[in-house]
Amino acid sequence: MSVRDFREFTDQELKDFRTAGRTLAELFRDLRGQVHAGVTGREIDAWVEKEIIARGAKVSYKTPEVNFPGAICISPNDIVVHGVPKDEAFSVGDVVGFDLVIEVGGMKADSAFTMVVDEEPKGAKKMLLSATERSLYAGIDAIHGAVRTGDIGAAVEHVLSAAKLGIVRDLVGHGIGREMHEDPDVPNFGRTGSGVLVPIGAAIAIEPMATLGGWKVVQDDPDGWSIRTRDGSLSAHFEHTVLITPDGAEIITKL
Repeated sequence: MSVRDFREFTDQELKDFRTAGRTLAELFRDLRGQVHAGVTGREIDAWVEKEIIARGAKVSYKTPEVNFPGAICISPNDIVVHGVPKDEAFSVGDVVGFDLVIEVGGMKADSAFTMVVDEEPKGAKKMLLSATERSLYAGIDAIHGAVRTGDIGAAVEHVLSAAKLGIVRDLVGHGIGREMHEDPDVPNFGRTGSGVLVPIGAAIAIEPMATLGGWKVVQDDPDGWSIRTRDGSLSAHFEHTVLITPDGAEIITKL
């Protein structure tokens, strides 16, 4: 993507975009209270789908273009992203990531968070979640108007590297708005001053993915979707959709 081919959002699109972001943030706030040991991924998925519709939004993952077998990605432990909701129940101490895209008026918002089931994170789990979330906000704080993807990636990488976490390199953030995935790619590593220039008025999803081990991932589950850490290490994933403004970044998926 370049400044030349970017098409600005209309006033109505911006209104719908912000509504989608706020709705997703509210849904995630309430979702946290649904996750407990003994609850299954399929039960959470059913709750999420019902809530999306009840809140006046659309289920993006079940469209023909995506055809994901669920309304939300649920990724426990060594699954980094794209975990399919299953009948297995959560256990105390599971590290579980939730990733969701919803649509309002044709505009998509994307967000993710990771939590530990039924206990306060501690030790390595606490460090993994804390550093990954901090790296997300470091990437957002690197935005001061039009921004290069390398500036965002460098900021994310700095936090994750300092924490000695594996930085997943094969999966990246992305542009978003009218479509779920648009240009440009937004890697979680990079060099300041490099990469694609993202103009004011565009929107991107920044989504650090980190592990307690190596950065390599595999996609060989029978479900055809789940992407796991190659070494079986725990992973975390945090994400916000942000609108690039003259003054910085407006996080539309945060209350």
